[in-house]
Amino acid sequence: MFLTAGALLMLLAAVQVAVHGGGAVGSLPRRQRSLPCTQGFSQEEYSIAVDEELREGQALLTVRFADCGLGDRVLLEVGDAVHFRLGEDGMVYTRHSLRLTDRKRAFLVVRARDQKTKEEWNTRVHLHLRTDGQGETTEHNKQVNSSDAAVIMFPWRSVVVRGDGSLRRVKRDWVIPPINVPENSRGQFPEELVRIRSDRDKNRLLRYSVTGPGADQPPTGIFIINPISGQLSVTKPLDREHISNFHLRAHAVDLNGNQIENPIDIVINVIDMNDNRPEFTHTIYNGSVPEGSKPGSFVMTVTSVDKDDPKTANGMLRYKIISQNPESPSSNMFTINNKTGGIITVAAGLDREKVPQYTLIIQATDMEGNPTYGLSNTATAIIRITDVNDNPPEFTADTFYGDVHENRVNVIVANLTVTDKDQPHTAAWRTVYRITAGDPTGRFSIPTDPTTNEGLVTVVKPIDYEVSRSFVLTVLAENEVALARGIHLPRQSTATVSVRIADVNESPEFSPNPKAIKLEEGLPAGSLLTTFTAQDPDRYMLQNIRYSKLFDPANWLEIDPVNGRISTIAVLDRESPYVKNNLYNITFMASDNGIPPASGTGTLQMYLLDINDNAPHVFPPEVEMCEKPEPNAINITASDPDLTPNAGPFAFELANRPADARRNWTLTRLNGEYAQIRLRIGFLESGIYEVPIIITDSGNLPMSNTSYLRVKVCQCDHHGDCVDMERIIAAGLGTGAIIAILICIIIMLVIGVVLCDVDEEEG
Repeated sequence: MFLTAGALLMLLAAVQVAVHGGGAVGSLPRRQRSLPCTQGFSQEEYSIAVDEELREGQALLTVRFADCGLGDRVLLEVGDAVHFRLGEDGMVYTRHSLRLTDRKRAFLVVRARDQKTKEEWNTRVHLHLRTDGQGETTEHNKQVNSSDAAVIMFPWRSVVVRGDGSLRRVKRDWVIPPINVPENSRGQFPEELVRIRSDRDKNRLLRYSVTGPGADQPPTGIFIINPISGQLSVTKPLDREHISNFHLRAHAVDLNGNQIENPIDIVINVIDMNDNRPEFTHTIYNGSVPEGSKPGSFVMTVTSVDKDDPKTANGMLRYKIISQNPESPSSNMFTINNKTGGIITVAAGLDREKVPQYTLIIQATDMEGNPTYGLSNTATAIIRITDVNDNPPEFTADTFYGDVHENRVNVIVANLTVTDKDQPHTAAWRTVYRITAGDPTGRFSIPTDPTTNEGLVTVVKPIDYEVSRSFVLTVLAENEVALARGIHLPRQSTATVSVRIADVNESPEFSPNPKAIKLEEGLPAGSLLTTFTAQDPDRYMLQNIRYSKLFDPANWLEIDPVNGRISTIAVLDRESPYVKNNLYNITFMASDNGIPPASGTGTLQMYLLDINDNAPHVFPPEVEMCEKPEPNAINITASDPDLTPNAGPFAFELANRPADARRNWTLTRLNGEYAQIRLRIGFLESGIYEVPIIITDSGNLPMSNTSYLRVKVCQCDHHGDCVDMERIIAAGLGTGAIIAILICIIIMLVIGVVLCDVDEEEG
């Protein structure tokens, strides 16, 4: 990093940093010798501006160490002995020509070590590259260091410009440079920084003052100025992390308070020292990476911050992994980007089943990671190795066994167990079972128990012992997800499940069920209808079957308990209310003599065919008619519970008896369904008359019936509607009106009685 040096820093040999202490290097001023002695360098850090070229043997600066009487026990040495050496008086020299490049500042460390107690003290020397690019610092832009004891003039000067010798003030052509003050100085306070003066103090007494934050504004009293000499001093150590710079204004007035100079701005920069350790944003970082990840896979990022100046080495952090636990299969499974804190895998072999988690101790060091000069801190990174499907399930046995009774469904026959090294309750662990052979009719299924991962062999369709007494299933087990790429293992595991079926006593079965028969109604009692028998499915059990009747709402049938013959015990009637849509259902039961007994039911459906067994009747049975001939025609029809062709069309005629039927009435057939009756005479007195009408249906062997039509003859209004006087009175007079009439009648009767009594008294 250093090449041939220039010759422009000869003046640096005269630059010495004022420090405190005594002993082997440096001595205390007389006025300080009464103070308690503290071992250590006078400053934690030194700072000096240098040119880019440094010549061989060039003196840079002097460091001071207070040994407090330890003498030769304290050994001082420079850290970079290749490029620098340390004189007996504390002066730092270059060993050979150097060139400062790459960055505008560098540093070296000077150490002091007690050879007896091994106690050690360090100080840092910062070399700042001058920024004017000319190899020297110009008067217009040089920075003022606290060790320079520089003088800052107000930007005016006096010159002779007239022929008569009078003076004229001309403004100076420069900007006041900032003052650099290292933070955390351990020097004696107040510590002088710079002298501020006006060139007009030669002719008069002036008073100097400074204003602004840090002087007369909060935080007050940090900077003070000697009002007579203009010496600006700092009263306490500064903290760059609290306040990085101060902006003051310097004033010059005469004894009367009159402003002599325009105020000038003073900028004081607090130079950063490495007084803050890096701080991780978390104590513990959690990350994850899939097992089997290739080298270079990203894992996580850790972050640390440093309150020191990030533009200097004090705040430039570097990361490294201090330790890895466990150190398997390698002690260097991960690496970290020393600048960004990004952690990546660096070796293959991550296996969750062997090492599910790694713990890394991460160190962050400032001073660009220099372990000698930098400050460090640590944090913990916990890396969880996430599961991938790199282990297929494996059956714990080659053959599993189970038993089940016939005709049972939704029962578990056998539990299939597997082992899977992948993480439990993940898709890579959960097993799917499939039947690949031995169940052509789909009698079984194998759902997975979500808790145990077992396969539950379940009967989903009834099994008939008489058909199949056993099953031998071939079952395959695989994970919900496919195996990870690059896994060269069997993808599946197979096993055999042997299921034995147990025989049970089954119910007898009617066949067919229901059984349908057709027959005409009117069949007399004792007629044999059919035989309705059941079969016992238990072919390997010798059992007897007996029959009985369960449901016969009209009580028309009986069944022989031995042979199942069905006979009538009453006449079958299609028009019975128990017959719906010509169907009549009877339920029979067949029972075996097994242990325990079993029974089954069967239904006999009788479809009854209609016969002409019902005579027709007049409908409606009652009508109204007016006394006078017009209007007096009434349409009537017939009602017959039989079906066509045993019902209509119908024939209508008046009966001969009684004799007045034909004298008073006429009956005219309109069609096969309707006839019309009307008065034959001009007037018939109001009353109730029964008119005999003979109706004949159209059945094969037709049936006739004389039914009576009840005719109510009444007076009619002009609309042809019967007028009922009782109904008129009831409709015209309400209850209140009738009560009022009755009250009036009672009152009239009472008045009549009273009048009669009066007449008797007068008489």
